[in-house]
Amino acid sequence: MTRDPPITYARSRDGVTLAVTAVGRGRPLVEVPWVPFSNFRMGRSNPLLARFHGELERRMAVIQYDGRGTGHSQRDVTDLSLEAMVADLEAVVALSGHARVNLLAQYTSVPHALAYRARHPDRVERIALFSGAARGWLAMSAVETQALLSLIEKDWNLFAESAAHRWMGWSAGDAGRALAEALRDAVSPHIARETLQAASAIDVTSEVVSVQAPVLVLHRAAMPQIPVAVARDLASRLPRGRLALLPGSDPALFVDDPEGVARALADFFCDGIVPDGPAIGAESKLPPAGLSRREIEVLRLLAAGDSNGEIARRLGLSPHTVERHVANIYRKIDARGRADATAYAVRLGLV
Repeated sequence: MTRDPPITYARSRDGVTLAVTAVGRGRPLVEVPWVPFSNFRMGRSNPLLARFHGELERRMAVIQYDGRGTGHSQRDVTDLSLEAMVADLEAVVALSGHARVNLLAQYTSVPHALAYRARHPDRVERIALFSGAARGWLAMSAVETQALLSLIEKDWNLFAESAAHRWMGWSAGDAGRALAEALRDAVSPHIARETLQAASAIDVTSEVVSVQAPVLVLHRAAMPQIPVAVARDLASRLPRGRLALLPGSDPALFVDDPEGVARALADFFCDGIVPDGPAIGAESKLPPAGLSRREIEVLRLLAAGDSNGEIARRLGLSPHTVERHVANIYRKIDARGRADATAYAVRLGLV
């Protein structure tokens, strides 16, 4: 039986204590908690989440913390503002001891991650965002979502059961029941309501342009709760944003092939590889020319019309390194220039 990881505590600017845990080795990844439903210890008992994190922790040092008012963090809180959430992230990064970290955020935590990177440009390498927006309301405004959230006031247990199975699929079985238990124990109905009200009013649109780090915006291609247009708009506003669509309609990041999604995230955080949407959650094959995964990513950007300098900035590489990759690509696929390389990428469905 896997033991629960030890909990340490960070102290935020206003004195609120935050429960923190770290598992794995490699580049540091801070999971910005999806408030008000963060409960990392209970989450580790969920079989799908356990598989997702197990794969991530093979290559990364994964740092999780429960948001203020939730999980094992201090429950009696009053300040649930954006400033408080950013201060919490500051405290956790400071406690980690890492000079630079990567961030993974979803839903309500997306504005928190964006604001932190805008205000601390030297502390973040790369960011991955799932199903969120710079404006909190855009991730919560769907009629279905509002109907679900209305159950918080009416019946807390029914809300937890309904939310868990809706977010994971109604056939989730034990995994759905485990998530329902985690949600039920994560937070009180009062703090859940207050946190969501505060989240819906957050708008960091003006700060997005300052986020110069590579950002991977992940979104389910057919999820009804948040239109793809919301994710596309966010990616377009980010100076180095890239959109990658995951197949299916599940509103959870870890339900459909958790190991495959975790591997794609680790490739992005560790190597700067931006996955092609259909390749996430499915086994991807290398082109017959034997291109490396990095060369595939360079080829995708080249075929999309990016200059060598733009490719270097997007992937965090030097121009010389990009030139070397391009030369290797041309040699391997017998291309005489960009037109041949673009045609090759189109034939193999890389763009």
